[in-house]
Amino acid sequence: MPGRRMTRRSFIGNTAGAAFAAATSQRLSAQPAPAGKRPPNIIFVLADDLGWADLGCYGNRFNMTPNIDRLASQGLSFTNFYAAAPVCSPTRASIMSGQSPARLGLTAHIPGHWRPFEKVVEPPNAQFMPLPTVCCAEVLRDAGYATAHFGKWHLGGARHGPRQQGFDTIFEFVGHIVPPNRQTPPSTPPQPKRLAAYLADLAIPFMETHRDRPFFIQICHSAVHIPLDTTLELRRKYETKPKVPGYPCHPLYAGLLEEMDTSVGRIMEALDRLGLADNTLLIFASDNGGLIREAGGWPGTSNAPLRDEKGTLYEGGIRVPLIVRWPGVTKLGSTASQPAIATDLYPTFLGAADCKAPQDQPLDGVSLMPLLRQPSATLNRFALYWHYPHYHHSRPASAIRAGDFKLIEFFDTAQLELYNLKDDPGETKDLSSQMPDKARELHAMLKQWRHDVNAQMPQPNPAYDPKRAGEWWSRSTIQPTEAPGVYKPPTSAP
Repeated sequence: MPGRRMTRRSFIGNTAGAAFAAATSQRLSAQPAPAGKRPPNIIFVLADDLGWADLGCYGNRFNMTPNIDRLASQGLSFTNFYAAAPVCSPTRASIMSGQSPARLGLTAHIPGHWRPFEKVVEPPNAQFMPLPTVCCAEVLRDAGYATAHFGKWHLGGARHGPRQQGFDTIFEFVGHIVPPNRQTPPSTPPQPKRLAAYLADLAIPFMETHRDRPFFIQICHSAVHIPLDTTLELRRKYETKPKVPGYPCHPLYAGLLEEMDTSVGRIMEALDRLGLADNTLLIFASDNGGLIREAGGWPGTSNAPLRDEKGTLYEGGIRVPLIVRWPGVTKLGSTASQPAIATDLYPTFLGAADCKAPQDQPLDGVSLMPLLRQPSATLNRFALYWHYPHYHHSRPASAIRAGDFKLIEFFDTAQLELYNLKDDPGETKDLSSQMPDKARELHAMLKQWRHDVNAQMPQPNPAYDPKRAGEWWSRSTIQPTEAPGVYKPPTSAP
């Protein structure tokens, strides 16, 4: 949707959503929670590769997300929320730890890939989140919360899974279809189930079982990650739906997104049925920006008006939706424009539960509680930082956002790019030559931050070969592999 400008109305939903918000304003009022009330339940729903412009409540006119739109109409939507990295594993680690991926040494997806003949050699990437890291689930479990993780983990394999990081009830899975042998109990007769639906099938009984004590549930979808796949019914629905000019309008993408939306709606309905909605902090976010192209050529989504996509430090790769509903705290249909980042979720979870973060563990995020109470508040922080020293859909780089200005440093060319995001959210006009003092100021801050978090840097590559620079190699097989996002024909469930 090139040139589309986001309005306040696009974040609070359509007329039906506004009417629903008005009808429920008394139950979901923004009054202080009663004294002595037990700690809130926390449900965190994480989408995979969902772009900033994919939801109806964020302005999309093709995809249908009525439940997530309703969640936005009942809570707070962020217009400047960022993933901690442009790919999944580092962002997920930042949410669990409250620490920058650069501090953890986990800056790329696991197991990752690399280009051994490019200009610079990428630093090694951790293959799991360090076990000594005290994750938010561990703190909440020790405070009396029942904890559960359902869905994608992608932070390490055996002995580095969710059980080692504070989750007691676990279903770990990646993909869109759950085979019968992975279901508990196995379906009778054996038949596959759609993952988005199955995650709700798991979360709702957990809520019912633990309704008399606080619980923390992390629901991590595989939607809308490639290979795209949806039900035959949803595929046909979106194949026949009128297309929106300027947007890819991909039927499989839209169908997969609607499956996740329906799953979120079932969680919301269960909270209402169990009488838990008023004391539940429900958060929806994405792990990185949307994937707009594959090597096969077809577009999955568009992050417009933001620039570029997943795997880059331009806005399309890191700016993502964040919606928070906490009755008694967040205001109906409100929006927050203050920049925030995924590391902020850790102190927000703990702050909501009145838990203290470990004293001997660095914390890079700040609590979003001031914004939940008052969206126009400011956070005690001057800048946001990213470190992605890897080749993916772009080149190895770091970035800083301070106020309205954002600087990107590319390591293989020493190039600096400077943008004013307030005037130019699409990052179309590089101001580095026009504002050299501002570029130097932000560059100095970025270098100091990298020093402070011990960020690992790429180095000149003695094996650099321009003729082979485009080759991709797998870190798991140490063999040449296909380029990221190579097209694979999707399948549709019957």
